[in-house]
Amino acid sequence: MRETDLRQIDLNLLVALDALLTEMNVTRAAHRLGMSQPAASRALGRLRALFADALLVDGPGGYIPSARAEEVRPVLRRLLAGIGEMLEANPFDPATAMGQVRLLMPDLQAAALAPHLLARLAREAPSVDLDIVAPGANGMKALEHDDADAMVALIDEAPAGIHRRRLYDEKLVTLMRADHPAAIGKLTLDRFLALEHIVVSITGVGPAPVDEVLSRMGRKRRVKLRVPNFFAAVEIAARSDLIMTLPSSLARSAADMRRFVSRPPPLDLGSFTMSLAWHARQQDTPRHIWLRRAIVAAAADMSSAAESDR
Repeated sequence: MRETDLRQIDLNLLVALDALLTEMNVTRAAHRLGMSQPAASRALGRLRALFADALLVDGPGGYIPSARAEEVRPVLRRLLAGIGEMLEANPFDPATAMGQVRLLMPDLQAAALAPHLLARLAREAPSVDLDIVAPGANGMKALEHDDADAMVALIDEAPAGIHRRRLYDEKLVTLMRADHPAAIGKLTLDRFLALEHIVVSITGVGPAPVDEVLSRMGRKRRVKLRVPNFFAAVEIAARSDLIMTLPSSLARSAADMRRFVSRPPPLDLGSFTMSLAWHARQQDTPRHIWLRRAIVAAAADMSSAAESDR
């Protein structure tokens, strides 16, 4: 086993490695680090010599981490977080804090929750920026690898090491353009099933909640279109006879544009709970405690605004 002389290691190199493994791009890593692209390239060269490994290798569309980099990444994140906590002489003060909060949220939750969270940040932490990324199918792994601070999503089960708490409940409503023929009169189940539907499938797999309920009833609807995000669905619904059943928070936003009307679905779809999730490593970190409180408060602000609109 090779013995490493820690006196020869520049801590800034480890910070650079964290940025390179996060961005998978030398230019973006340089911007993140506040240095020039040539300086970031030189840092990558020094890191490759230090680890005796390429760390970033060519892959489809750009760099991908080497096997060694995948091993190093979680250890590196814990190390840098520990150093930060060790050097933090004073309690976390959001009013003077700087940096970026990285949250995993589908576009629906971003549209509904982010304005209220941004308002909180403006009041409490004006120098903290918000970076929202779609969680995809690997949201839990991102939390485990410290690639994100927290996640807001529909979470049925969480693996060991992931904490979560309820944020708010959502109900489903059916949305259609304001001059849709079905906007007049009651939306019965037979009428609902006779129409063509848009389904939003973020992961691209599995049936939608509406189709699960219909299947238990022995009924089926015509899904004319599947799209990966809610905003595409809303824009298409505004220009067609397709209807969509979606969470009420987005339906309220769309209805405010006066292009749509919403109707209660003609079947019992119940409600679902949106949760906040984070890794156990962050449980007692002052910065993360503040972040969780801000997200919970923003969710409460969102719910209060929805109640006042009714």
